[in-house]
Amino acid sequence: MTTDLWMLVYCCTLALLSPALYLVGRFGAAGGMEWLMGNRDSALEVPEWTDRAVRAHSNLIESLVPFAALVLVAHTAGLANETTALGATVFFWARVLYVPVYTAGLQPWRTLVWFVGLGGQLVILGQLI
Repeated sequence: MTTDLWMLVYCCTLALLSPALYLVGRFGAAGGMEWLMGNRDSALEVPEWTDRAVRAHSNLIESLVPFAALVLVAHTAGLANETTALGATVFFWARVLYVPVYTAGLQPWRTLVWFVGLGGQLVILGQLI
């Protein structure tokens, strides 16, 4: 398997595991277990970092779609190479860093890390164009 595809697998794994971060905040909230097991019709009072972790996960999912498309097109078209591998690796590590940076509320680092990840995607796109 190519580096690009491994980075896609790793990003999917990150997307699957990152909800554990905000579940800690929700479980720790008063009534959290009941809220999680219920219909979630009312708001749950959680620490701010918990809401940021939810948004970081949502952003990861949103970014994963174009990243997956780029990696799969490059692989299918036979255009995966060292440059696309570098772009995929940059994207993956930026996403690994993005989750804790966003959760911790570190500004402007969150935005800068997001742009690094975007840069990784643009590197792959550049190989396809």
